[in-house]
Amino acid sequence: MDAFRLIEPTGLVFGQAAHAAVEAGFAHWLVGGPAAFTLARLIGDGTTRLVPASDIPSDWLPELARMTTPLPSADLPDGPQVMGILNITPDSFSDGGRHFGPEAGMRAGIAMVTAGAGLLDIGGESTRPGSAVVTPDEEWARIAPVFAELRIQTDVALSVDTRNARTMASSLGMGATVINDVSALMHDPYALAVVADAACPVVLMHMRGTPQTMNRLAVYDDVGVEVVRELSARIDEAVAAGIDRSRIIVDPGIGFAKNGPQNAELLARLPILANLGCRVLLGTSRKRLLGDLAHVPVASERDPGTLVSSLPGLALGNPILRVHNVASMIQAVRVWQGLWTCDKAGAGHAMATRTQG
Repeated sequence: MDAFRLIEPTGLVFGQAAHAAVEAGFAHWLVGGPAAFTLARLIGDGTTRLVPASDIPSDWLPELARMTTPLPSADLPDGPQVMGILNITPDSFSDGGRHFGPEAGMRAGIAMVTAGAGLLDIGGESTRPGSAVVTPDEEWARIAPVFAELRIQTDVALSVDTRNARTMASSLGMGATVINDVSALMHDPYALAVVADAACPVVLMHMRGTPQTMNRLAVYDDVGVEVVRELSARIDEAVAAGIDRSRIIVDPGIGFAKNGPQNAELLARLPILANLGCRVLLGTSRKRLLGDLAHVPVASERDPGTLVSSLPGLALGNPILRVHNVASMIQAVRVWQGLWTCDKAGAGHAMATRTQG
């Protein structure tokens, strides 16, 4: 894609209002719905202008087509999905130590599946700012017994949250479905080849530097545009290495190499990610931004903020919402869909979950 010509959808409308606006020619569906956009910011090389969606110039039609086309499923269940976070670590920022150890990790994973998680993301290394580096051997020793048991006990898609090619290869060999790499496959020189050979879905997250250095690199002229352009470069590298673009999922990296105002701005501008043509994973769960905005210093008490900051991702059609509290997120998504998802053609996908009610 041409990452220097971007359309930023704004003026979003939902439900019957969205359908009426599209029918009247005042709006375009954003990635097929459930949201439609009535305004568009046209971003060129050093130029920006805001126009009504109905007045997008003809020379921008290729970019417009990219913005209105539904995002691929990345070979995962389509529609909004809730991904449960399972940190098998002693030092995670939110639940450090709570799920550390095979038995505790397995119990937590089963509980998330029972609550309706469509995916579980299992990690053995904390990537919070300033966290200690863990060797691949130690990381795999933490993950392997939990992963093996969950593979037996559940049939949900299992994602492994790792920067290390050896951990990727070991987990894929045991049946992992997804690789989730906060470094966008840049940390380990063998990671690109491992994922390409496996032909599996992969999450490429936006970050600058490493968890140890990223806070010093949070300098942007336009955080929304720069995140999209930098993720586009990572996507191009992955595709050049043999990874199918349709299997790539992008994560804007809330809390990674971004300060509080930058994180907040990026969340307010999530539709700009549609330029990438990839499914989106959004992870705001219990992060410091929420604590700062709501004046809640204890991470485990930020679940209400998690819900509010995750729901905007539903405008992107089939997001993966990565959270600690699965049951609350599923309830929030269902209510949002009941209020805002229209049953007309092009109005988006209903949420697929593993429980009914």
